[in-house]
Amino acid sequence: MAGRVLAGFVAVTMILFPGVGAAAANSPDLYGISAQGAAVVDVGSGRVLYEKNGDQMMPIASLTKIVTGWLAVESGRLDERVTISANAARKEGSSVYLRAGETYTLRDLVYAMMLRSGNDAATAVAEHLAGSEARFAALMNAKAREMGLRHVHFANPHGLDAPGHGASAVDLARMTAKALQNPEFAAVVRTKYHRMPWPGEAWDRVMRNKNKMLWRYPGADGVKTGYTKRAGRCLASSATRDGHQVVVVVLKDPDDWADTARLFDHVFQTYEWVPVQAGPASVPVRGGVVPTVPVRVQGPDRFPIRADEKFHMDWELKPRLRAPVSRGEPVGLLRIQVGEEVHRYSIVAMQPVDPRPWWDLRRLWM
Repeated sequence: MAGRVLAGFVAVTMILFPGVGAAAANSPDLYGISAQGAAVVDVGSGRVLYEKNGDQMMPIASLTKIVTGWLAVESGRLDERVTISANAARKEGSSVYLRAGETYTLRDLVYAMMLRSGNDAATAVAEHLAGSEARFAALMNAKAREMGLRHVHFANPHGLDAPGHGASAVDLARMTAKALQNPEFAAVVRTKYHRMPWPGEAWDRVMRNKNKMLWRYPGADGVKTGYTKRAGRCLASSATRDGHQVVVVVLKDPDDWADTARLFDHVFQTYEWVPVQAGPASVPVRGGVVPTVPVRVQGPDRFPIRADEKFHMDWELKPRLRAPVSRGEPVGLLRIQVGEEVHRYSIVAMQPVDPRPWWDLRRLWM
């Protein structure tokens, strides 16, 4: 490892080779995957581990609700009461049979949408948070743009077929991986059963998650099923093994459950998650109440690599900072390059550093 000052940064490079324990990259044979589009993404790093027609825009049916649920959780408004509109109550397709005028918590509607795929619940969520389905779809598209995704467009919050509505397998897998980094969203989609009040009835609704992978695949922990005649069978699923979580998305797949299991097996057998070397633990601070500030990488602590790949990491850190320093302030960049792939993660200050009082600084010069 060697360091050097370059354009105001200290650059450090380390060449790393993965261990020999990972399986061969071409095993098992995946040519039999019947999905028209498919992608596998590592949740921690965001790396695409497998794709088939990965950038092809396709209808995604109720996988749309992944983004609807994610935005609902991020709103911080899950305990608010939602009154069901006539528009939501009469929404076609899959339903949890909401009635106009009923009230529920936003939280219960998110569970109804994610476990039972209620189009009525998705519509109610969108109307409550944005005032209309169209305005909520605009928020969904803004989230995709914020992530730099180009092969995704939302026309509604539920996934019923609409002109221009759809996503590529890769972009949808990336959005799903990002959503799973929210602990509350992750808790919703791994839930097998949820009990929800049913106004006017003597019993509650008891909802069973439609995602059969939660029962069928060891370590499965999310996320959503989908189907329309135009989209065909669609499935987004997540699983965790040895602390490493991956997302599989299959689109227009008549054998979605089996293909998803094969893709999970493939990545867990083929990839080894190697430690990410974080570089220097702190950066000097000039004029601060403390001489250094601890820093961390906003990214994974392990990175998936195949046995036949080699990669290198490159850090760039500012040689020193000047107080004041804010918590989360960018102080450098970590790059991980595998072949032509380049993954970039910010290095940030872990705590604030206040400047020294002027009289303390003056004493230093006396």
